[in-house]
Amino acid sequence: MAAFGWLTHRRRPATARSVLAGEAAAEAARKNEQAAGQAARGTAPEPAADEPVFPVVGDERAAAFFDLDNTVMQGATLFHFGKGLYKRRFFERRELVRFAWQQAWFRIAGVEDAGHMQDAQDSALSIVKGRRVAELTSIGEEIYDEYLADRIWPGTRALAQAHLDAGQKVWLVTAAPVETATIIARRLGLTGALGTVAESVDGVYTGRLVGEPLHGPAKAEAVRALSAAENLDLDRCAAYSDSYNDVPMLSLVGHPYAINPDAKLRRYAREHEWRLRDYRTGRKAVRVGIPAAAGVGAVAGGTAAAIALHRRRA
Repeated sequence: MAAFGWLTHRRRPATARSVLAGEAAAEAARKNEQAAGQAARGTAPEPAADEPVFPVVGDERAAAFFDLDNTVMQGATLFHFGKGLYKRRFFERRELVRFAWQQAWFRIAGVEDAGHMQDAQDSALSIVKGRRVAELTSIGEEIYDEYLADRIWPGTRALAQAHLDAGQKVWLVTAAPVETATIIARRLGLTGALGTVAESVDGVYTGRLVGEPLHGPAKAEAVRALSAAENLDLDRCAAYSDSYNDVPMLSLVGHPYAINPDAKLRRYAREHEWRLRDYRTGRKAVRVGIPAAAGVGAVAGGTAAAIALHRRRA
């Protein structure tokens, strides 16, 4: 997989479902931003004295896009939402065991396993089918306080705040449900979130997705669609991720950064002179390349599952 089409043309031919998922995520993100209005921003933690944030300059046509799991937050977001749903009796103990195993694997391997996603998605969506969007959104707010608030990487949070302070918009981009991602973005004072969109009719989940999970190429499609709607110049934008799976998104922007990278992304970033930083061990940033000038609740477990649970046994 060393030779990707997007490395030369910055665009890999995407499937129709990837494009649909990306466009749906961009539309949902813009609607959520408009609905939120000018919400108060959270207070960013100060970076350690020996860990200055990457330089960011003001640029109205630039924005920053942050992957969520292991980039902004320690571990898998959906695992913790799954725990919250289990606590509220959304599924059985045996499913929680599988959920815990997936989280343990994720933490040890440090990479996503796309091969499980379709089976997990089908299982997860069956959990939320027939549930009201408002109900799961409210539960998502509670779960954030219970499990996620203390798992945010201060260093990455400071990077996001640097973009905000420069007058840029900052978006999460994640395979997590868009409602879940939007809650996290709002709590952190970010602009909004691009996430997996689950279909709902009259405020009730149908058990189907719009397109596919926002993963890999679909993330790039979402960033591309949002950037077009926001009149952004992708060459002036920045993107941050820990995962090699996000090379499509990272390659799309002019300022890609590897944060807490998995082994494949670390090698790839060094080969392409992208800048790196690892907050997991306290190591200082590996400075590679030129300084930067870049300058859901609802399915909250619903697709919590969609990415983190294994096949649900009948």
